[in-house]
Amino acid sequence: MKELITKKQNVNAELIEKKSKFIANLIVVQNKQEAEEKIREIRKKYYDARHNCFCYRIIDQNESTIIERESDDGEPQGTSGAPMLNILRKNNLVNVLAIVTRYFGGILLGTGGLVRAYSEVTLNAISKVEKQIIIEGYEMETVIEYSEFEKFRYYCNKNCINITDLKYEEKIFCKIALNEEKKEKLIKDYEQKKINLSYLKLLDKKIIAKCI
Repeated sequence: MKELITKKQNVNAELIEKKSKFIANLIVVQNKQEAEEKIREIRKKYYDARHNCFCYRIIDQNESTIIERESDDGEPQGTSGAPMLNILRKNNLVNVLAIVTRYFGGILLGTGGLVRAYSEVTLNAISKVEKQIIIEGYEMETVIEYSEFEKFRYYCNKNCINITDLKYEEKIFCKIALNEEKKEKLIKDYEQKKINLSYLKLLDKKIIAKCI
């Protein structure tokens, strides 16, 4: 899988074009269900708007494929959802929902004007995004004594290993995300007892943030 880009935070942008107001929201989503829920939320928030056009691109963790969907939501076909989706593609953005709300200003923009307006406000939102490269990696699970946890946290920070989940029980149960190179190093260090872990297990392949 080639390197793709996601974003770290939700952003928005606005554009006024011939009295029509366009509001773009770029939202971080992890799966199709979350995207569809966010679309319902935005439609409820802007219930009085004429259109809520959207598109999204989402990595399928199981297949490492990209799920795409777009909608013109009543605008002329091909004037909103498709141009927005094309912008996400050109920017290699994934795990992103782009939804543009339009309050009609009474002046028709024509198909060319609509494409330009939806594209411009989407690009304006993208320009605000703090981007993050994502790659194929792995998820692992380990169990650590409380007395060893700070040493392990330091080891992870030093080796670009991301701690994704912690459960505090009799010992600390920890899930981590890492690339192929760091996975091999971690296993080797564990086997040679360079790090003191009670347990280490490979769970599955996973799309992870690239360490820079």
